[in-house]
Amino acid sequence: MLQTATDPVGHHAILTAMLAPAFFLTATAALLASANTRLARVVDRLRALIVAWEKDAPDRADRDEQIRRHRERAHLVLRACRLLYAGLAAFVGTSLALAMDALLGFRLGAVPTLLAVLGVLFVLAASVALWREVSLAVKSFDKELDQELARRG
Repeated sequence: MLQTATDPVGHHAILTAMLAPAFFLTATAALLASANTRLARVVDRLRALIVAWEKDAPDRADRDEQIRRHRERAHLVLRACRLLYAGLAAFVGTSLALAMDALLGFRLGAVPTLLAVLGVLFVLAASVALWREVSLAVKSFDKELDQELARRG
């Protein structure tokens, strides 16, 4: 039996469908909070490197390389943040499209589904960018540690 938008059970189904993207919103928001924290840490580290860079110490070439790596990290995190914000927008758009679809008599077709898929793709792309940034962070740490051990050894 087909339910209409005026049917109370139909409203319940529509509201339930509108809430489903909230799970994606929550996960995306958690990733975004993590990405923003990572970005703040990278920026703090870059500022410290710039202060040391200005002193023109003997290991300036090493610091120049560190600054280059940290800039790359910052850009990866920024890309991830932008993708996560786009994902949030797509998931909110999914909820709104589901509501509009019900109000318009289910004429939007695949629009809500496409918005949800787009949101998931944005989160996937952001996750890849964050994965690359974390990998670069560990490589950078390893290089800095090796340089420090060589200087002390």
